[in-house]
Amino acid sequence: MRHRLICGPGYAAAEIELSLGEELVAEAGAMAWMDDSIAVRTQARGGILKGLGRMITGESFFQNTYYAEGVPGKIALAPGVPGDIVPYEMRDETLIMERGAYLGHSGDIETSVSFEGFTGMFAEGLLALQVRGTGLLFFNSYGDIQEVAVDGNYTVDSGYAVAWQSSLDYSIGRTGRSIGAFLFGDQLVSRYTGRGKLWVQTRSPRTLASWVHPFRRVKSNNR
Repeated sequence: MRHRLICGPGYAAAEIELSLGEELVAEAGAMAWMDDSIAVRTQARGGILKGLGRMITGESFFQNTYYAEGVPGKIALAPGVPGDIVPYEMRDETLIMERGAYLGHSGDIETSVSFEGFTGMFAEGLLALQVRGTGLLFFNSYGDIQEVAVDGNYTVDSGYAVAWQSSLDYSIGRTGRSIGAFLFGDQLVSRYTGRGKLWVQTRSPRTLASWVHPFRRVKSNNR
C-alpha cells in the first residue's frame, strides 16, 4: 500500500493507493475523494459494544472499509479540523490517542476505549482511544504535529496531547497546588513518565472554543 501526504501541515490529506486485496478502514466522513474503482462497506467493527466505546471517545459508531474492485485505485482521507496527519507503522504495539485523533488504518489493528482516570472532581480527559496491533495507522491533529522522544518526565497541557506509546506512564493533574490556583484558571496538564514517543499538536481545540465563546450569538430575551 502506497500513500502520500498532500496540502500539509496546515490542511493535510492522506492519499492512499489500494491494490487488489488491500483494505483501508476509516472514520465515517473521513473520505474526501476516491476513484470509481474503490468500493466501500459500512459496519460497526467489533460489534455494538466496541462501536459504543468509539462513540464516547469522539469517534464514529460505524466505520467504513474501502477496497479496490477490479483494478487498483486511490482514495484520500481528510480530518474534520485543519491540521497535520501522521502515518505511523505499528509493530505489535499499543498507542493511546486523544478524542478525535484517529483517522484510519490498514492491517491487523483494533480500537477500544482506554480509561485515563479521574481528575479530582472533574472527568475531563476521562476516556481515550486505545489502538493496538500491527499495520499502518493514520492519525491527525488540530495544527501541526511534533514528535517528542520522552526519556524521563514530560508535561503537556492536556489540550495539546495527541497520542503516545503505552510504554509511557500517564497521569492528569494541575500545575498549581493552592486553592486559588485551582479555582481561578489553573492549567490541567498531562504528565508522562518513562521512555517512549509522544505526539503533541501546536493548537488546542479547547483554547479555540474558549476564544470563540464570548463572540457566540446569544438569543435575546426581548419579544
